[in-house]
Order: sequence, then structure tokens, then C-alpha cells
Amino acid sequence: MTDLTTLLEVGGPLAALGGGAAYTRAKYPAVYWSAVGGPISTARLLSSYSSVMEACGLTVAPSRLRVLAVKATTRREVRPVPPRRGLIRPTSTGLRIRLRLAPGQEPADVAASAERLRHAWGVHAVYVTTVKPGVVELRLVGYDVLRRVRMPRKTGSGFLEVPVALREDATPFVRDYRTVPHQLTLGATLSGKSMYLRHLVAGLARQPVALVGIDCKRGVELAPFAARLSALATDPDEAAELLPALVKEMEDRYDLIKARQGIAPGTPDEEITSDIWGLPEAERPCPVVLFVDEVAELFLTATRKDEERRDEMVTQLIRLAQLGRAAGIYLEVCGQRFGAELGKGATMLRAQLTGRVCHRVNDEASAKMALGDIAPEAVSAACAIAPELPGLAVAGDTSGGWSRIRTPYLSLGNAAEICRESAHLVPDLAALKPFRPAIPVRLVETPAPAVLPHPVTD
Repeated sequence: MTDLTTLLEVGGPLAALGGGAAYTRAKYPAVYWSAVGGPISTARLLSSYSSVMEACGLTVAPSRLRVLAVKATTRREVRPVPPRRGLIRPTSTGLRIRLRLAPGQEPADVAASAERLRHAWGVHAVYVTTVKPGVVELRLVGYDVLRRVRMPRKTGSGFLEVPVALREDATPFVRDYRTVPHQLTLGATLSGKSMYLRHLVAGLARQPVALVGIDCKRGVELAPFAARLSALATDPDEAAELLPALVKEMEDRYDLIKARQGIAPGTPDEEITSDIWGLPEAERPCPVVLFVDEVAELFLTATRKDEERRDEMVTQLIRLAQLGRAAGIYLEVCGQRFGAELGKGATMLRAQLTGRVCHRVNDEASAKMALGDIAPEAVSAACAIAPELPGLAVAGDTSGGWSRIRTPYLSLGNAAEICRESAHLVPDLAALKPFRPAIPVRLVETPAPAVLPHPVTD
């Protein structure tokens, strides 16, 4: 009886501790990793580093000098040499460690063993990046950071850079318009495409940038941000008037650049430019970001007159995509499908959109439209996105690289409030003044008058 009582006294707290750890791991993975998972994985890495590297084939034969030194000083067996390990740096999501590769090794050798390293050290994933020739960094992620997205506190974003999502390696996915000027974003209904667009608008609203929107769904997606928009078109007819104004603005900016290029004898080299970023800050026009939501609505036609209007709009969009970067005009094109079946010019326009983001789509053909021509191996990853994970997407670019990202939740009210607070940053562009949307008046709810009880009388 005494032994049973002692067992219950000891087992009760242990069971409670184990249950608490399991609950913390499921509900608060970051806390569990910092308290339990991180120290365990660090101990595994330190105790098994050499044997794991040897099992993964990441060791090389020792040099002759090393062999002679070992034989002269000890009688132990001469073992293969693993990559030299640096200090282990813990983070809130995992571990980071740098390896100096042995002679004859390359980063691809370490990347090919990432799955083995993940199982050996008990982490969620292992990612390999090249720091410099001969040095790679292992980023060990302790848990699935895309299940519950928490953006890092420090993202290092600058002008025309928006940290819009989190990558699967726990680094922020930053939309950099200076590096990737135009982008195509595809996604089915309720896939998180609107949330991605919402983050872009809210991030750019705090910067001195002109925001222009084309939303042919009567403005239901972009109208809440009207306080910060320089122009908004809510149907194809308005878009047909807005796009020529943007093309004219682009041509005026090219005239400004050409005037600056009137190279006179003795002109310093730093004053000769081919885009607006080489102009003096006092003369430089503000950048313009054009958001096109449901781009397929611009391609759909019903009559011969609609076809002529469609051809004109598509031609203008292609001109903006081809020539807009130097003039500081950037495109953000969104839709559910975007392929050759939309009509003439669709494929040509898509080829000008460098960045690609594909959310959950309804068929494989839609994923191929977004990623098939730049990263074919990413198509299967896009098709595997589950409906219960809105905001999850596959991001790629023309370099062939791709990664899984997920956008954190941002309510429409909060995004609209950011735009209202930044309304004073709307730049003064004469070409876009006729298309400035009307700012709705906020209704202030007044409390209902108190109802006083009436006295009871005969």
C-alpha cells in the first residue's frame, strides 16, 4: 500500500507535467521550443555531430599531416573529417549554425542531406543557404511556423519594401518593388489572395507612394482603401479611361529623364541616368503602384465594341509592364486564372510579370499558369495546398527559386484604418486627379436616448 501511494504521489505530478508539455507543444509551439525542444535538439546536435555527418556522407579523408599527428600522439583510429562547425545560435523558431566545408565539398552535398539531418536532430525542417565560398549556414526550424504565423519583430524593410508573409524557414517574405517590379498573384476563392493584397496596400500606405487600383468587382476589394488611393476604377469602362492616363504619365516621366540626359560637356557621370532613381530627389516623381484585382474581368468581352476596348486595355497594360519600371510604375496583377484562354495578349502580359505568387487553385492548369514557366517543380507544391490553410502560397521568381509562404491575418477594418491615417501621404499627381475616389464619410454612432420609466397613474 505504501509503494502504491508513493507511486501515485510521484506519477501524478509527472503526468501533469507531461500533459502540460503536450498542450504547450500543440497550442504554443514557440514556448515549447524555447523551453523544451530547443535544449533537446541542441544536445542531440552536440553529441552526435560527427557520427551524423559521417552517416550522411559529409566527411572527407583526413590530410596526411593530420594522420601523422594522430598516430604520433595517440593510438586511436584516424576518423574521417566532418565540416568544421561554428557556434550554435538559438532563435525563437529554431537554431542557426555555420559550417566550413571540407576541401572537395559543395553546398549541394549538404542540401541533399537536409532531410537526414532533420530526423537525426529532431527538428521540423533544415534549410541550407550559402554564406560565402566554402561556408554554408544551416537553419534548423523547430516547428511548423506556417501553422500559426507570427511575423518577426525585425524585418529590415525599406522604401518600396513590404514584409507581407512568412517563409517556411521562418524568415520574412518581403515584396521588394525595386528588385521585382511586377508580380502576378493567383488564387481561388477563399484562398487568401485578398489578404495578401490587403497587406501590400497597408504596407505601402505608410510610404510616399501613389496607389492606383482597378477593381472590376465594383470596388468591393479596394474601395475600403479609398482614403489612400490616388485613383480607382471599379468597372471596365473606368479602367479604359484610367490606363491611358497612366501611360501618359509614364511617357511624361520618360521625357523628364530624356531632358536630364541632355548630356553637356563636363556633366558628372553620376548625373547621367536612365530611370527616375538617377534623378535628383527634388525632381524625382513619386513611384506609382497599380493594383489590378480580378484581371480576367478586363479580358472578358460580349460584343465587338468590348473586344476593341479589351485590346486597347491589354496593350496599355503590356506597355506599362514593359516600360513602367524605369518610370517608377509597378504592377500588382491578381486573379483566379490567367492564361492564353483569356484572349490575345494575356500570355505576353504574363511574361512581363517577374514575381509569381500562387495560392490554392482549383486545378493543376492554373498552377502551371503561375509557376510552370519559371519553376516547374513548384507546381506540385501549389497543388498540395489544403483548403483549411488560407493564406498559404508558393512564391517564385524568374530565377527559378521558390518557397512556401503564408500571410498573417489582417482584418479589413484595420487595413482601412491604416489607409485613413495615411491619407495625408497621397501625392499630388495631376494626371490622376480626375480618377480620385470619393472618400466615404465615417458614420459616428450616437447612443440612443435613455428611456425613462413613466409613472403609473390611475
